[in-house]
Amino acid sequence: MAKKVVAVLFGGQSSEHEISIKSAYNIISNICKEKYSVLPIYISKDGQWKIYDGPIENLCNTDWQSYSTNAIISPDTTHKGIIRIVGDKIRIMPIDVVIPVLHGKFGEDGTVQGLLELAKIPYVGCGVLSSAVAMDKLYTKIIASSIGIDQAKYKVVYKYELENINNICKKIEKQLKYPCFVKPANAGSSKGISKANNKEELIKAINDAFLYDVKVIIEENIFGREVECAVLGNYDVKATNVGEVLAAADFYDFDAKYNNEQSKTVIPANIPTEIAEEIRKKAIKIFKALDGRGLSRVDFFIQNETNKVIFNEINTFPGFTSISMYHMLWKDKGIALSELLDNLIQLAFDDFNNKNVE
Repeated sequence: MAKKVVAVLFGGQSSEHEISIKSAYNIISNICKEKYSVLPIYISKDGQWKIYDGPIENLCNTDWQSYSTNAIISPDTTHKGIIRIVGDKIRIMPIDVVIPVLHGKFGEDGTVQGLLELAKIPYVGCGVLSSAVAMDKLYTKIIASSIGIDQAKYKVVYKYELENINNICKKIEKQLKYPCFVKPANAGSSKGISKANNKEELIKAINDAFLYDVKVIIEENIFGREVECAVLGNYDVKATNVGEVLAAADFYDFDAKYNNEQSKTVIPANIPTEIAEEIRKKAIKIFKALDGRGLSRVDFFIQNETNKVIFNEINTFPGFTSISMYHMLWKDKGIALSELLDNLIQLAFDDFNNKNVE
């Protein structure tokens, strides 16, 4: 049986560019080479698409110009592949499925998914709607609220409102009090997130968050444990055990996630069975409410005093680095990364076939 050609998109124009490269390396290193031929497609920070021809072991640290040629995915359905461009010559390289290992804007937000829908190429993960809504923390909150999911109190601030920053701070102080968390509405890997303990820190945090988005969420501080649950499936959705994040910093920011070796994850989390089951059910409920497909990681808090489960956010294409929680949660369930990738690719084909019935 001929191998399926899997295009792995990675890099991208978001603040999570480097994490995407590490995720792609881990995926390409673990995918079953007997079943799949991998075509790595690197997207530069300024949006250039290139086929990576170099050794996989150099993927995370290489000279892209030396090991790559220009390439694009055309929305024209007659191509269904990568158009490789060398000088004035082009070559169409057919592909069977895409794994968009792109975190954050211009990858996890429905934009690439829309391109692949136009091209009629199967792809791993959530579709246009669920990717776009889950990427925007405000609209995720609106949907979670509509299905009765508990979450932190919050306030939204738009960039055009900055001229009234003092009035905004007064409203936040009245509604949420200190400390509070400031987050870009559209960003991942905890980029642009700050904790504010007073007005001066709040103003700085809001301005910092606006470097990543034009819409910012300010949330009340939840004193509790940070836990995560992985889901897998299209309609028959399964959830893992719950993992706990033990951040080495004041909160689980980008540096604590990827650069601080003192940060740890505990799988499974040492929590009561009934709370773990509640988290699994809510993770699946949120995923389905967003019309999710394939995979997501759903994050919660367990409030210290009450043990109340409070929804934090959902990631429709979570990290796949060697230390990322999503695939480690499935490993805890006995599913190795190679098998997990196999399942995700099959789910992509199933979803494509379901959507494209004549």
